[in-house]
Amino acid sequence: MTESILLIIKPDGMVKGLAGHVLRRFEETDLKLVGARLAKVSHDLAATHYHHLREKPFFEELINFITGKLYAGQDTVLAFAYTGEGAVKRARAIAGATNPEEADYRSIRGSFGRVTTKGVFENVVHVSSDPIEGEREIKLWFHPEEITVPLFPTVEQDGRLAWADPGGPKTRTGPWPEEYK
Repeated sequence: MTESILLIIKPDGMVKGLAGHVLRRFEETDLKLVGARLAKVSHDLAATHYHHLREKPFFEELINFITGKLYAGQDTVLAFAYTGEGAVKRARAIAGATNPEEADYRSIRGSFGRVTTKGVFENVVHVSSDPIEGEREIKLWFHPEEITVPLFPTVEQDGRLAWADPGGPKTRTGPWPEEYK
């Protein structure tokens, strides 16, 4: 099944100079790169992206992490949209487990991630957790004209293309499918 995912090289990956390594790992797959951008992550974008974690005690620290407040001025990330057969499983295998200490040593997070003494996961990349989140996140981070193939339905709005169903704060409800755990 063709799926789409969002890949973000987080501020810790940018500070460590890992963008080229991450991209090389993704280029070695059959996934198709369909969107790329350098972005400053605002508090609003971060809060919407991590909306599903808003009730967690680490939410504000997560926001500070992705907006670069923990990295002395590194407030930009690289965001990529990929599509292809089984994109979620393939991308998550390359990225590794969210906790770098539990990630396969050959994965990006296993090789370059760490858990700080404060317990923060510096895990280098974000990868969509399932196809539903992939669509929501791509729509949140990209405008339709920034994507090189027609991934999702669009509508014309004020002379520009817009997502027919925007990627706002709604997130998956119910249990995660087993294949994406």
